[in-house]
Amino acid sequence: MKQILLTVIVLILISCGGDKPQSIEAIIEAGNVKALKAKKAELSTQAATIATELAQIEKAIAEKDPTAKKEVLVTTMTVKDTLFNHYVEIQGNVETKQNVLIYPEYQGTLVRVNVKEGQRVSKGQILGRIDDGGLSSQLAQLQTQAALAKTTFERQERLWNQKIGSEIQYLQSKSQYESAENMVNQMKSQLGKTAVRAPFTGTIDEVITEQGTVVAPGMALFRIVNLNNMYVSAEVPETYLTTVRKGKDVRVFFPVLNETIEAKIRQAGDYINPSNRSFPIEVGVPNKKGNIKPNLTARLSINDYTADNAVLIPLNVINENAEGEQYVYTAFAKADNNTTVAKQQIITTGKSQGDKIEVLSGLKSGDLIIVEGARSVKDNQEVRILTY
Repeated sequence: MKQILLTVIVLILISCGGDKPQSIEAIIEAGNVKALKAKKAELSTQAATIATELAQIEKAIAEKDPTAKKEVLVTTMTVKDTLFNHYVEIQGNVETKQNVLIYPEYQGTLVRVNVKEGQRVSKGQILGRIDDGGLSSQLAQLQTQAALAKTTFERQERLWNQKIGSEIQYLQSKSQYESAENMVNQMKSQLGKTAVRAPFTGTIDEVITEQGTVVAPGMALFRIVNLNNMYVSAEVPETYLTTVRKGKDVRVFFPVLNETIEAKIRQAGDYINPSNRSFPIEVGVPNKKGNIKPNLTARLSINDYTADNAVLIPLNVINENAEGEQYVYTAFAKADNNTTVAKQQIITTGKSQGDKIEVLSGLKSGDLIIVEGARSVKDNQEVRILTY
C-alpha cells in the first residue's frame, strides 16, 4: 500500500511540471519577496490537492481490499445482573465492659490474698480480706444487745396483748429492738466491706497489691477480666449515619490473628462527636477460643448498601468526555454487512467496591462491553473480538 501511495505522489508531482520551474534556491537567492509568497501559495495548493487525493485513494483501497481494513482487536464481557454488597472499611479496637480494677471499700491491712494471677473466679467469690480493726467484736456486742432487746420486746408485746402495762412501755421496747437490729445490720454491712469480692465471673489478670499492705479506698487491689463478652468499638463518619445502623452485617478481621469472623452491629450511637464528625458503634464478637484480647486492633467491613440485581463492570473500562460524562464502549454487530463496531454508551455510576463499580443507568443485562482495547477504539469504529 505504501508503494502505491509513493507512485501516486510521484505521478502527481510530474504532472505539475511542464516548463522547468525556477528552483526554490534561486528564488530565495534572488530575494524577491513577491516571488517567494507566490511560490508558497503554489506549494500550499499542491499540498492540499495531494492530501485530498491521498484520502480518496486510501478510501478506494479500503473498499477494494478487505485486508486493508483497520480493525481494532478487543475483548468483551457480557453484562449480567448480580448481587452487590458495598462495604465501609474502618478500624476499631477490641474492648470488654468486664475489664475492671477492684478497689477496697475499707481501710486497713490486707491480711489475706486468696487468688493468684490467671485464676478463674466466680461472681461473689472472696478474693482477699482486710483486717476489720475490731469490727467483729463490736458486732458481737451489738448482736447480744439486739437479742436482749428482742426478748424484752417479745415479753412486753405479750403483756400488751393481755392489756397489761402501758402503751408507752410497749412502744419503747419495740423502738429499742428495732434500733438494735438496725445497728447490727449496719455493722454487718461495714464488716462485709472488709471482704473483697469478685464483681463478676472472670479471670484474675493481675494481683496489684500484695498481702500485708495497708490499703484504702481508691487503691487498686486486683484486675479482673471476662473475655466472654467482647466487642469491637469504632468511630464511623457521619456521612454513613443513615446506612450504618444496628443489625447491619459486619466482617471483622484481626490482622494479628489473621482471622475473620462474621458479626452484626449491636449498638450504634446517636451522638455525633463534633471534634471528628463521627458516631460510635459496637460490634459484638464471639470469643470461643479465648484468643481475642482487649485493645486488639480490628478492621471492620460494614455492609452499608446492598443491591439484588446490580450491573457491575470493571473500573478500568470507563472513560470520561469533555462534559464530564462517563461512558463505555459496547460491541454492536451490524446485520447489513456482518461487521462489529464499537458504540459509545453514556452511563451513570454508583458505589464501587475493589475494581468493580455499579452502573445505575446506560447498561442492561446482556449488553456486550469492550474490556481490553477500550482505550483504543472510537465511536462506530470496526472491531474484531478476540476469543480465548
